[in-house]
Amino acid sequence: MQELTADQFSLVYNAFSFTLAAMAATTLFLWISRSQVSSAYKTAITISGLVTAIAAYHYFRIFESWNAAYTVNAGVVTVTGVGFVDAYRYVDWLLTVPLLLIELVLVMRLTKEETMSRSLKLGSAAALMIVLGYPGEIATNNATRALWGTLSAIPFTYIMWSLFAGLSKSIESQPDNVRNLVKQARLLTFASWGFYPIVYMIPYTSLSGATTEVAVQLGYTLADIIAKAGVGILIYNIAVRKSAAEADGVSTPYAA
Repeated sequence: MQELTADQFSLVYNAFSFTLAAMAATTLFLWISRSQVSSAYKTAITISGLVTAIAAYHYFRIFESWNAAYTVNAGVVTVTGVGFVDAYRYVDWLLTVPLLLIELVLVMRLTKEETMSRSLKLGSAAALMIVLGYPGEIATNNATRALWGTLSAIPFTYIMWSLFAGLSKSIESQPDNVRNLVKQARLLTFASWGFYPIVYMIPYTSLSGATTEVAVQLGYTLADIIAKAGVGILIYNIAVRKSAAEADGVSTPYAA
């Protein structure tokens, strides 16, 4: 473990604490608010809440692991010798990243065949992306990190292409009152996911060991908040608007 200053330790500590609270609060909001959407969108809201629930659990474990790795006494941070388990992030992503894509597909209410096909392809690509990225994350040299990062970028590129090219026709067929929201959800997913590779490459920079550790933890944490809680709220707003539109007789073109 890296030697940290008290400010560095507290910055990461508070970020983990805030994110844990944000994920838990978003989960409660989404699950309680399922009654506000029609039955066609309840599954999307349930999955969206499941994503933040899984993230809340793992941030609790990450928070505990961070506290176990260091002790703070009179403003002096000391390494305890207990390793910080960053693998919790990849376990979390392996579960939540495919679900993030599936919830976006579900809220669009495509045909059953297209929903199944896109969910399977995007979910599998997302899982492959996470699996390929992990060996690089734990690598002790930048050459190995670069190799696995490049391999992980292949399914990442496919996912981005699917979101912007493969789903364009389906998005344009959404009701007028939600089309822009769906585009925003897609763009927010792209922006937050695009931030992960940037954080992944921080060890390539000239930052010192402790600064690198803090930057990586804060970067991944910020991206998680946007990709999970932020997108989850957008998914809820899309579901509410589509439910209202369909109740008023405005149909979703690809509705099953």
